[in-house]
Amino acid sequence: MRAVVEGPKGNVLVDCGISRRELMRRAAELGVDMERVGAVLVTHEHSDHVSGLSVFCNHYDGPMYATAGTVAGRSYLTEMPFTLVDHSQDLELCGMHVRCFPTSHDVNDPMGFRFETGGDAVGWCTDTGYVTDEAMDALYGCRVLGLESNHDEKMLASGPYPAFLKTRIHGETGHLSNDQTAAILPFLVTSDTETVVGLHLSLENNRPSVCVRTLAPAVGAGAANDVFTEARTSDGLLTVCVATQDRPMTIW
Repeated sequence: MRAVVEGPKGNVLVDCGISRRELMRRAAELGVDMERVGAVLVTHEHSDHVSGLSVFCNHYDGPMYATAGTVAGRSYLTEMPFTLVDHSQDLELCGMHVRCFPTSHDVNDPMGFRFETGGDAVGWCTDTGYVTDEAMDALYGCRVLGLESNHDEKMLASGPYPAFLKTRIHGETGHLSNDQTAAILPFLVTSDTETVVGLHLSLENNRPSVCVRTLAPAVGAGAANDVFTEARTSDGLLTVCVATQDRPMTIW
């Protein structure tokens, strides 16, 4: 599970790269009813996003959506009952309007999403080396903006990864750095935005406090706790936080 977005007529699961047992444990911890999952969206075919789908499908008979490129990227995905979508397609799922948009990653045809209902919007964009024009348009003005902030550039440069992997991560089909995300936040955040969430933080090349310290000034926020893992604007209307890999989180 990367995310569960709760809609008025059900929940949408975004990716499933963990075991069903772990998925259910995290859902229970957050009070999320997995029986309400009415659709599954897959961003791309890397194993940490799809490895749990086969077992999950044994207990789920609803629709799953992915691009043709994503499904072709793993042989076992081709045997699963996907509905193929275009990376710029609009969907109506669980009482929400879902707008797909292309991302830039070293896979076949990845995408991100904007979920919207009743004037409320949630944006989800990870695993991309840069934010495409379509993504910039779709992510603008979301109340909750989840955007990749994978690595600190200095930590990546001086870290233990081999040169080829550093080049891949830092490239246009890799992952967004804290600095890259901070640079585009002013163009995405509006008065409607209440929460910015840094996503897909590297365990080796980032830290929650490093990420928040980088993102916060871009939206005029200051430290909201002693360890700077959360920031808030002086009027209290906008919060900057991060999603870690080892603990689930919920935002309303």
